[in-house]
Amino acid sequence: MQKRMSVRPELEKKAAATGSVPTGTVTFLFSDIEGSSRRWEAHPDAMKAAVARHDALMRRAIEEHRGHVFKTVGDAFCCGFASPQDALAGALEAQRALAREDFATIDGLRVRMALHSGCTEEREGDYFGPVVNRVARLMSIGSGGQVLLSGVTYELVRTLVGEQVSFTDLGLHRLRDLTQPERVWQAIAPDLPSDFPPLRSVDNLPNNLPVQVTTFYGREKDLEELKTQIEEHRLVTLFGAGGVGKTRLAVQAAAEVLDRYPDGVWIADLAPITDPELVPSVVARAVGMNQSQGQQTAEILPQWLRGKSLLLILDSCEHVLESVATLADAIHHRCPTVRMLATSRQALDLSGEKVSRVSSLGVPRKGGTLSAADAMQFGSVALFVDRATLVNQSFQLTDENAAIVVEICQRLDGIPLAIELAAARVKVLGISNLAQRLNERFKLLTGGSRAALPRQKTLAALIDWSYDLLSPQERLLFNRLAIFAGPFNIEAATAVCSGGQVDESDVLDLVASLADKSLIVVETANGDACYRLLESTRQYALEKINASGEREDLTRRHADYFRNIAKTAAASFGTLSLSQWLERVEPDLENFRAALEWSLGSSSDAALGGAIAAALEMFWWHGGAEAEGRRWIDIALRRVDADEHAEVVNQLRHALALLTSRMLFS
Repeated sequence: MQKRMSVRPELEKKAAATGSVPTGTVTFLFSDIEGSSRRWEAHPDAMKAAVARHDALMRRAIEEHRGHVFKTVGDAFCCGFASPQDALAGALEAQRALAREDFATIDGLRVRMALHSGCTEEREGDYFGPVVNRVARLMSIGSGGQVLLSGVTYELVRTLVGEQVSFTDLGLHRLRDLTQPERVWQAIAPDLPSDFPPLRSVDNLPNNLPVQVTTFYGREKDLEELKTQIEEHRLVTLFGAGGVGKTRLAVQAAAEVLDRYPDGVWIADLAPITDPELVPSVVARAVGMNQSQGQQTAEILPQWLRGKSLLLILDSCEHVLESVATLADAIHHRCPTVRMLATSRQALDLSGEKVSRVSSLGVPRKGGTLSAADAMQFGSVALFVDRATLVNQSFQLTDENAAIVVEICQRLDGIPLAIELAAARVKVLGISNLAQRLNERFKLLTGGSRAALPRQKTLAALIDWSYDLLSPQERLLFNRLAIFAGPFNIEAATAVCSGGQVDESDVLDLVASLADKSLIVVETANGDACYRLLESTRQYALEKINASGEREDLTRRHADYFRNIAKTAAASFGTLSLSQWLERVEPDLENFRAALEWSLGSSSDAALGGAIAAALEMFWWHGGAEAEGRRWIDIALRRVDADEHAEVVNQLRHALALLTSRMLFS
């Protein structure tokens, strides 16, 4: 069982104050106590004293060899060294000191250690990036008392260490980041044990997890939460929009819990099949069950799995949902030691199912300027930089270009697949041209891996996959909802988008269904549920309503609705505190802007836009948007006929005078 870790801030503060922080190429030493959870449960008092002694011995050996302890997590030490030779010497000295100590009160104490070298990002005394992740995963495959080295570190130290140290080649092993195999070496010293069990690498444990050709980025918190959910629930479903990274997250979590399941971790890829009756056969083949003629696989499979301790991943379920749900329910009820992890754009809706939404990667808020270092803290930016570097090694994120990269990630909603497709174009377009051409995203974001499924090769095809699974009513409402430039509630959706095949009474259920299928995002504003489309799905749906000829009518209904909302807001001013009033009005700002752009731009109903601009006078005043308000009011006064719409013009003049007085007063 994987032990639970707890950070000890007081040790981290002490560590940060000890020695200089290595930069550039750093050799990392990671360590932890093997089987500490079991020892804590069996000997809590003795374990407390033993861990304190372990910490003192570890710290002494590290600091005597010029190492820097930058983090302690539970009983794990995370250390950096400027010299790989110092790192190896510190690790061996720590093992000697621990071996000399008597830990009989806790049935012995053995520490596994690993060394890996590389360039990484240092920030506020901590380190980030693939190099740090890789040394942690290298350590996780070792045994207590063992010191493992990556191939990089071995090459740095093999000719420079003393005669008392030798190395054993343990061969190529896939670590739990699932990328390229690592040649692993073991350090041998005559006064330390040298015989250990086989490494607990991906290759030595039963599984069919696919090799990943790129690193796992931006979901470290999600990964830890998912591992906990798998431990606590026998059926977990990851659901979210297409391209958001559900499969990658599921596979990575499965890799990190491999050693918890004696009978293995198995993934059944359901994406390529179209016949729901094939689901049991695909799953049976994934877990290695022979399928005899004349037997119903769906009936035999739960019996065959009964008593086995394994993790089964049911990947890409949405297009065969009913069949997957039936099989998963049978396994769930009849196989208490089998755990299942499903990925889908819609939950299975089964009793006992833990549903976990996978959102887009973190994206910086709009507005403000970020340095390159600050931007890299967001998963979407880190992913873009990593993938762009793969296709163009000269690409670097700098303080000068960070704003453009941030804009690209914002406009792609932090969707991993969209970001990867965009990054693949950096070599040809450069980031400035890429950002400028994102309005043509469905033409621009094509390509991807030749081995990928067709739906994963272009952004449009990815959304097609979800769109084609909708009912005619769902498709029609989804298209119409694109008319909202910002969040909307059920009342707005009903007023603007009902009609024809979409009855008013159906809108609530249809919106809920679209949210369940991850085509619209559910949010909370002022304690109430609201919805929005991701920008890429909105652009897709706008193309549909353009083609249908509905856009003009929908745009007018949208503008009419938000004129009424603006007037209602104006009438309620003074009935709430100013902060409460602004909180109610501000979420509709993008929709107000869209209505103003249409009515004061291409439409022949400038009076409608004028009414909105005038009704929002208190928002322009108190919401810090005087300049924008003056702009809309100026445009409206030039376009609205004063003889035909005298009341609107008077309201606009009053609002303009108010904003002008504020400007003069300021």
